[in-house]
Parts: sequence; C-alpha cells; structure tokens
Amino acid sequence: MSRSQESSDLSQREREARAWGWVAHLRDGGTTPWSKWGTAATAEEQSGRYLPGAQQLELLRRLNQLRLPSPELAERVLATSAPGRGRPDLGLVHVLAESAFGPPPVDPAALPADELVRVATSLIAEDVVAAGDPLEPRTPRLLRRRYRLLGDPRVADCLRDALIADGRPPGGRRATVVVMGTDLSSMLVNLWAARSAGAGVRPWPEWLAGVMRPRRLPDRIDLAALAAAWVPRVGANRVHVVLDDARRAARLAGVRRRLAVPRPLSADALELARRTAPVVGMLVTPERRTALLRHRLNPVLAAQPGPSLRIPRRHHPWLAQHTTDLRRRLAAGGYAVHGTLREPAERGGVTAPDDDRVLALAMRVLLGAAIGTTLAERPAEGEAM
Repeated sequence: MSRSQESSDLSQREREARAWGWVAHLRDGGTTPWSKWGTAATAEEQSGRYLPGAQQLELLRRLNQLRLPSPELAERVLATSAPGRGRPDLGLVHVLAESAFGPPPVDPAALPADELVRVATSLIAEDVVAAGDPLEPRTPRLLRRRYRLLGDPRVADCLRDALIADGRPPGGRRATVVVMGTDLSSMLVNLWAARSAGAGVRPWPEWLAGVMRPRRLPDRIDLAALAAAWVPRVGANRVHVVLDDARRAARLAGVRRRLAVPRPLSADALELARRTAPVVGMLVTPERRTALLRHRLNPVLAAQPGPSLRIPRRHHPWLAQHTTDLRRRLAAGGYAVHGTLREPAERGGVTAPDDDRVLALAMRVLLGAAIGTTLAERPAEGEAM
C-alpha cells in the first residue's frame, strides 16, 4: 500500500471516529449540531456496525433540545428507518465521500422537516401498534333498537363505535336510519380526516382540489342522497336527517346516556395521522389500522393544541352553491329533517398543515406519555352528546 493510500485510510478513520463521537454525544443528550462538532470534536470508538443516518441523528438532536428522551427512545430513533417514498438514510457530510451512485452526504441540520417527520412516523406507528387493540365489544344485546348511522364521519363514527362497544351493532330489519350533518366546510374536513386513517390519501390541498372539480358532493357527505337511498328500503318515516344536535341523533339510535364526541384534531395533527396511517398499515390489517388510528393515536393528538383546518376562501362560492342545493334537496325529500343546514363555517385556522409544526407535534408525541396508557376504554373527552 502506498504512503498516500495509508494517509487517506487514516484520514477516513479519523473522520469516522469523529462521527462516532457525535453519535455518543447525542446518545448522552447533547445538542451540538454536526457542523460545529466537525471542527472541534473528540473521537470515539465505533459503537455499531454502521453510522446511523443523518435523518435519525438530527431527529435525536432535536428531541434532546426539546426534552431529554429516555435511553430506549434514543436507541430506537438511531435504529429506525424512514418509511415511504423519499430519500434513503443519508450519510454525514465530511465523513463519506460523494459517489456517482445514490444521494450525496448532507449536513443534518439542513434537512427539511419532512425528512425528519418520516422517521418520527415510523416510531409513532410502532407505539400505536404496541398499545394494542381497543377492548372487545360486549356481546350483542338481544333486545335493542335497530339503527344505521350515516353522514358526517366525526360524529357518526364516534356514536357508532360507542354503540358497538355497548353491545349494540348497527343493522337489522326495519332499522331507524339517522343521517348526521353539520355544515359543508366542517364535513369536508371531517371526511378528509376519516379517510386519512386509510392508506394513500392525498395531502389536504390536493385532496380538496380534487373534491371541488366534480359538480356533486362526495358520497359520504351528500346527506340528501344518503337519506333518499334508504327511503325505499325502510320507509320515509324511519329516515331522519339530524343537523342541529348530536344528542337527538343519539336518542334516535337508542342512546339514553351522555356520550362525548372527540375533540377535532388540529390541522397538523390531521397531517401527522395521515402520514402515520400507511406505516401502521404495514404492520397490521386495514381493519386494525383504522381502529388503532381512531382509538389509540387520535385521542393523543386531540390533546395537543394547534390551529384548526379550514377551507380556503377561494372555495367559498363552491360551498355556498352546494349548501343551497343541498338544502333544497333535503326539503323535498319527504323524510324528517331536524334543524337547518348551516352556512359554511367562517372560522380561524390555517388552509394547510405546516411541516415544521407537524415535526414539532411528532416530537411532543414521542416524548409524551406512552400511546394508549392514558386512554380509558370510553369515547374520548370532547363535546358532550
């Protein structure tokens, strides 16, 4: 081996030893960025087969800045991989030489928040699955009111879940059909939130733009079409559209005790749930994914403050047009309509999630109480119903 080759190998070992020193610094709770560590650093013996990726190292550094994680969480961060589409685990600049193949090494502090969120969702998904399934529902009661709940997912799904847990599943002959709704802007947000518990749902701006293109409402929140479809099956006297009070819908379905509708998630919580759902889906079946997201992750996210999600003002003419049309069709349906379809909600909030806020939320979730341990087996606290 030539002297220049020996010198090059020694220099490479020194760079790697300096990088392992930074890894040890982060494991101990350090917060020094790599760019500053690289100029005046202590070397460290290699403590693993490979250096962790830049995304994992930067996420751990930022967690250390927020609050010192447990040693177990720190090791999980360093060992996990970023799921989904995006760049693979990246090398540290000034440690690895650039290659003609693969992405170049990076300064971890320069990574966009989106890359760190990818790593965080992998960890959160593992915690969601580890929390376990919600309690099994009670044995179905022999004498119970037959019902079907449709419409606004936020209210209808919560009420249905509570009834199933109480041993009263939906369905049956001559069921009372209850179609629940609020205003179109709120129902659109709630619909995207419900579909975000699945896999492959587009980000809010793209999804909303797709919804606005057709001239008709999405099937699940077209309250008039839902009600009309059930009139020939059960009769108009057994179809009710409830627009004013969720407690009325609960009574029609046979609920006498007070329930609670979960608090709405913030815009950034909705985005974090959307991005976590596909990762959970790689670990469990689609049915379990939906249940775990709804009953394990969402209550944790609901406890975190943040701006609400709203419809951009440019879409308000679309909302006004469809609100007028929906009112007309509900009035002509021949079934009971309780309340009046409200105007699109004029409220504060943001028109899209923000990656930096989503990352901050993901770190708070990782550093908070274990997912599932703070949840009683009952509907989450929120609006009384």
